[in-house]
Parts: sequence; C-alpha cells; structure tokens
Amino acid sequence: MTAAILFAFASAAFLGAAVVTSQLGLRTIDPLSGAAVSVPAFTLLFLLLSPILLAGEPVVWRGLPIFAAIGLFFPASLTLLAFASNRALGPVITSTLGNLAPLFSVALAVVLLHEPLRPAQLGGLLVAVVGAVIISVTRPRDLGHWRSWALLLPLAAALVRGVVPPIVKLGLDVWPSPLWACLIGYVMSSLVVLAVQRVRKGSFLVQAPVSGWLWFAVTGVSNGLATLSMFAAVRHGPITLVSPIVATFPLVTVLLSAIMLKHIEITSRIVGGTLLTVAGVALVLAS
Repeated sequence: MTAAILFAFASAAFLGAAVVTSQLGLRTIDPLSGAAVSVPAFTLLFLLLSPILLAGEPVVWRGLPIFAAIGLFFPASLTLLAFASNRALGPVITSTLGNLAPLFSVALAVVLLHEPLRPAQLGGLLVAVVGAVIISVTRPRDLGHWRSWALLLPLAAALVRGVVPPIVKLGLDVWPSPLWACLIGYVMSSLVVLAVQRVRKGSFLVQAPVSGWLWFAVTGVSNGLATLSMFAAVRHGPITLVSPIVATFPLVTVLLSAIMLKHIEITSRIVGGTLLTVAGVALVLAS
C-alpha cells in the first residue's frame, strides 16, 4: 500500500508540472502538433531505455491486445484534449475541471472492480476535489470562461483520465507489468498522434521553433512519467486510494505557474484550498 501512495504522489507531481510546461510550449505550437511532439518524445526515450527497464520483465501475450487497445485512446486522446483545453482556457481551468477525474475513477472502480468505498474515503475524496478546485480558480476573470463551449475539452479529458485507471487495472490483472503497459500504450498513441499530424500537415515532422519542441518534449516526458507512476500505483493499491492522491496535481500546477508564468499569487483562497486538499487526502489515507 505504501508503494501505491508514493507512486500516486509522484504521478500528481509529474502531471501538475506537465500542465505548466505545455502552456509554455503552446506559445509557439498548436495543440495537435504539440501532441505529435510530446507523446513520441517519451515513447522514444522509453524505447531507448527499454533494454534496461524491461530486463527480467516477462511477456504475457494475452495482455498485449488490452494494452494496445488502451493505447489507441490513452494517452493520445487525453493529450490532445488537455493541450487544446490549455490553449483555449489556460492551465487554471484545465486543472480545475481535471479534478473531476477521480470521481469517474472511483465510481467505475466500485462498479466494475467491486472495490469497497467506505464513507470516510468518499468524504476525503470530495474534500480533496473541492480543495483542488478552490486552489485552481484564483482570479475572477477565470470564471468568465466557464460558460464557453471550450469547457467540454477539460470535461472530456477528465472523463478519459477517470475511466482509464480501472480499465488499466483490469489489464494489469492479466499482465502485471506497469512498464510494459505504459510502453505498449505509448507506442500505440504515438502512431495515433503522428497519423493525425500527417493528415493535417502532410508531414509527420512538426515545423516549429526549437523552443517549442523542447517544451513539448519536456511535457511529454513529464506526462509519460505521470502515466507510468499512475499505472504502478493502481498495480499496488486500490483506485479508491490512488485517484484522490493524483487529484492533488493542481498544487504543483499553481506553484509552478506562480514561478514560471508569473500570474498566480499565493492568496488566502489558495491557502484554504491547500488545507482542504491536504485534509481530504489525509482522510483517505487514514480510512
């Protein structure tokens, strides 16, 4: 259980960082092209390291179709939705509505995996989500975007992020290797985003400034490590424990936004939201 908790916090940290770095990359590259850089960047890095990382990891062929099918949609569709949302609404609202993901995850885990959900866990989950939302919405002008059709982007991303962990957990019951699950999924997603790029632009290679390439490469690695950590977390623990912890990623997003984007101030709202988030996660861990 300790491993699941540590991996979940690591996933939150990498995910929160990726929201900010993608915002920097979006200054010079559109979302779809950014996905064609970020997803293959981590895939390439993973493939280069695979002789070391996968040494001693057995292959279970009947698990291959499961992870390949997941990879057609995740992380490809999630990356495209998240980048488009970041471009349209910014990192604040993207992170805010992204916090609905654990609600989908926990609901599906209870229904599909028959994981028990104690009242204290449910209460902690709701408190953590509310705290993360309070943290994210820091400026009155942010609220003006909430009536936009673009809100469908982060909502769809939250749905994808929420549905995937229970399905991945089913796959890990067949092939208990988060490393193989992540690699296979990323290879498939790379093919998807590169195919989209080829259809849109007539070339697999993204034409963009070096700075844009670098920021999206960093984003891809951060997102990839977040995915790998999340897979490892659900391998070692229940989703009802993992998802509320991963939902704390706006803490990292707001902190890095304040440092790198220069438009977030530490206010009483952020302090209050932080306390609620920490209290919610503590309640989940204690239950």
